[in-house]
Amino acid sequence: MDMLNDAEGFLRLNARLIDRHRFALHFRGAGPAPVLAALRPYENPDGGYGHALEPDLRGEASQPVPAQHALEILHETGADDDPAVARIAAHLETITAPDGGVPFVLPAGPEAPRAPWWRTTDTEPPGSINPTASLAGLLYRAGLPENPWLKNAAEFCWRYLEAPGAEPGPYDVLAILTFLDHTPERDRAEAAFTRHRATLAAAATLDPHAEGAVHSPLDLAPTPHGYGRRLFTDETVQAHLDALAAARRPDGGWTVGFLIWTPVTEPEWRGHITVERLLTLRAYGMIGT
Repeated sequence: MDMLNDAEGFLRLNARLIDRHRFALHFRGAGPAPVLAALRPYENPDGGYGHALEPDLRGEASQPVPAQHALEILHETGADDDPAVARIAAHLETITAPDGGVPFVLPAGPEAPRAPWWRTTDTEPPGSINPTASLAGLLYRAGLPENPWLKNAAEFCWRYLEAPGAEPGPYDVLAILTFLDHTPERDRAEAAFTRHRATLAAAATLDPHAEGAVHSPLDLAPTPHGYGRRLFTDETVQAHLDALAAARRPDGGWTVGFLIWTPVTEPEWRGHITVERLLTLRAYGMIGT
């Protein structure tokens, strides 16, 4: 309980409103309405999301990854049937590349501040497995299997997974696991998981005390369910759970290992990741509600 109390104090001092409400939803018995109300201002008239819902994209315009974040938040509030889900799917149709995938990031004017890794020199960037696979998996989970965008996006994902020589990076692996967890084509998913298992597992750093911009097994398996958990032994997962609990800072929150390129993103990311870390620890029985 002290961990939750300390985290709550950290969030009250530092976190965005939406993450404070997410904490209250998951750990204080609050309802979903405040989370949904906090999400609405990030939505644009085109059905996409911007306005720093993804903290490293500070501009107002809709981008693909913030749409992924919105779907995740809608799901955790039990709002898979919210009209915003269909609006996201419709928006994705307008930004999909000719190859059937959604670009990692869309070009924007120089006035749109963003982290260095969120820039593209392509005026018409190609589709990317990240975030196309995440978006497809989340829309499957939301109950839109017949959506026209989803059908084409799924074929984009399958072409990637079934082509020889795929070399996904860590964030690609996260997207692939989301897709494989939720696609209705279970036999095909199992075959793809078996084929890529070693590559997927290699995205994680097994040293539980590694620092910096690394992905731990718990990033790939934030709950005991799904393909990510099957990549690692019980002993490895427990070692990382122990290290995760110990990594909590004296102020009650967790931090991130990647570059903080402008000061405001540090408390925003720390608020978000603190809620995520608590959810993972609870999912594995390390803390109660």
